[in-house]
Amino acid sequence: MSQYLFQQIINGLALGSLYALVAIGFSMIYGIVRLINFAHGDLVMIGAFSTLALVTAGVPWPLILVFVLAIGAIAGMTIETIVFRPIRGSSQVTGFIATLAVSIAIQNSALMILSGQPRNFLFPAFMRQRVGFGGVNASLTDIAIIVLTLFLIGGLFLVVYRTRLGRAMRATAENLTAARLMGVAVNRTILAAFAIGSALAAVSGLFWGGKFGQIDPLLGFVPGLKAFVACVIGGVGSIGGAMMGGYILGLSEVLFVGLLPQEFSGYRDTFVFLLLIVILLVRPSGLFVRQTEERA
Repeated sequence: MSQYLFQQIINGLALGSLYALVAIGFSMIYGIVRLINFAHGDLVMIGAFSTLALVTAGVPWPLILVFVLAIGAIAGMTIETIVFRPIRGSSQVTGFIATLAVSIAIQNSALMILSGQPRNFLFPAFMRQRVGFGGVNASLTDIAIIVLTLFLIGGLFLVVYRTRLGRAMRATAENLTAARLMGVAVNRTILAAFAIGSALAAVSGLFWGGKFGQIDPLLGFVPGLKAFVACVIGGVGSIGGAMMGGYILGLSEVLFVGLLPQEFSGYRDTFVFLLLIVILLVRPSGLFVRQTEERA
């Protein structure tokens, strides 16, 4: 039983890593511009199909990771510049409608260009191998997802808390007007936040395709929705909270399916939203955010 439980924990950490990468982008963007970007999940799809195109072109995998990060960053900066910057300062309802419009536009454009047929994701065969330790078998894909996610999150925390850009981002999140008066290049800082958050979402698409083996143009909906739930669980606007919310959600979802009778497995999404409701009732601002802070 203990080996089976440990196996499920590894699966939950891998799934939680995927949610955490997307949720962090949600929180970064909300923390700075107070905008819930529902188009953020579609960057997962962009990252997955960019990976498929690069693999087909014969690009080596280490370079693919770099290119996917760059493609995600460029996509995020483009969306921010063309759509969100002109409506900055508008009501939250305006921003909400704009993000939904961008999401629908991306999804329908992908359907027209790529068709709705699922594609098999091309991933190195050796990554499907399983490694045994302590009586537990884990796929190299899951191990790579967990390790690379922690590496990327660690790099993000270094940027946010140890660099000039990070100080500018935190100042802008605290008070945008005051940051501008103090000489912070607000537009550049917000653009950087979109770039970083979108890059993490795109690389999550690479990992998602590698873990589940198939991708389609509507791939981003479920990861985006679950990542938003993870943000709310951890605390919208908190990077650390979003990360922890992603892992809590991933572990809870996998353990719900793995430890309960099989007939309950079809209710995993019901469990996710019941968990969200319970946490909102107990901690409306999220598990890792002080109650006095303003959150969505």
